[in-house]
Amino acid sequence: MKTKIALLILFISGNLFAQEQKMTDAEIAAFKQDVNVVSKKIKTLSTDFVQYKHLDFLSKDIETSGKMIFKEPALLQWQYKKPYNYSIVFKNGKILINDEGKKSAVDIGNSKIFGRINKLIVGSVSGNMFDDKEFTISYFKLKGQNLAKFIPKDATLKKYIKQIELTFDKEEATVVQVKLLESSEDYTRIVLKNKVINAKIDDSVFTN
Repeated sequence: MKTKIALLILFISGNLFAQEQKMTDAEIAAFKQDVNVVSKKIKTLSTDFVQYKHLDFLSKDIETSGKMIFKEPALLQWQYKKPYNYSIVFKNGKILINDEGKKSAVDIGNSKIFGRINKLIVGSVSGNMFDDKEFTISYFKLKGQNLAKFIPKDATLKKYIKQIELTFDKEEATVVQVKLLESSEDYTRIVLKNKVINAKIDDSVFTN
């Protein structure tokens, strides 16, 4: 019986190790090159998303869904459609919020932390956030995917975001999942799907 349990533990740990393997320096260079080439070509991006909010005290993740639209250099809209209507637009140095018709605005310029978060969000969508000055970055291989883990160096930002994980499709070199780990055990996981790249998007879309 003990032998069977030991073999089971080895099998499970072996599978976990196989799922996430560290990249070599050469693999990291090739991966970053692929992502940078693709991200430079992205002028617009629209995608459906499903967001899972994990709170340690809840037995089930809170699930919401909607559409995300990006237009270079920094126009970004997150539109939640289920289970409620709520949209956030990053535009001209402001965060515009529309909570089922109730509108408000936050000036990013008045907050260093909002500015950094805005940069992170835009970078995570386009895949262009490999800044070693801002983050300690580690790279891993998964089956059919690549994973980059970002730990903020800035102490203020680290209070809000413990780690960011970007999962990339290996063939397309675009982001398919964003995971934001907070300082506690809570995290937000956003899965992107049905991506449409470089379709015409009018600036009026970003009116909140």
